[in-house]
Amino acid sequence: MSSTATFARQAARTHRLAVAGMLSAVAFVLMYVEFPIPALIPVFIKLDVSDLPELLAAFSLGPVWGVVVALCKNVLFAVLHGTSSNYVGELFNFLAGSIFAFTAGAVYHRGKSRKSALLGAMAGAALMTLLSVPLNYYLVYPAYVKLYEMPMEAIIGMYQAINPGANSLMKCLVLFNVPFTFCKGMLNVLLCFLIYKPLSPILHK
Repeated sequence: MSSTATFARQAARTHRLAVAGMLSAVAFVLMYVEFPIPALIPVFIKLDVSDLPELLAAFSLGPVWGVVVALCKNVLFAVLHGTSSNYVGELFNFLAGSIFAFTAGAVYHRGKSRKSALLGAMAGAALMTLLSVPLNYYLVYPAYVKLYEMPMEAIIGMYQAINPGANSLMKCLVLFNVPFTFCKGMLNVLLCFLIYKPLSPILHK
């Protein structure tokens, strides 16, 4: 009985590693599928759905595995694609995705129902959006100014080309990045709910 239980635990561990590896690879590929929305936000900010596999991992394997997929995705991208931001962009992507997936997974695994999954995903998207403001304000944008030697006024000017009222970095983040980040999160949530059930046999086998 003990050997059977040990074998079952090893099989479950192997399965989790295999699923996490598969989802990390998919997330890595999805990082390449991005596009700007120039009428709504400056072109240097692009939309992608690479957080989707992190959500799938958090729901199917547990919240920590969502963080693992976010980490593997960004490490793969930095190593195989290279970085143009001295890893600042990858760090932000990891932190934001981890907050999103871990929160969603933690709430879901308390009740494991469709309702808890939706509440968790919405909470994760909201928390990711909220924390993206200080992360962008104190980390990402100052780093970009230093790395690219681009004045902050020039960055703000890209926002003002769309909305002249965005005359400070904080206003830019609140008027543009906050709704963009939340909508991006909810797009990942929608896709997750559409494909989770068909993928369930693979994720839970």
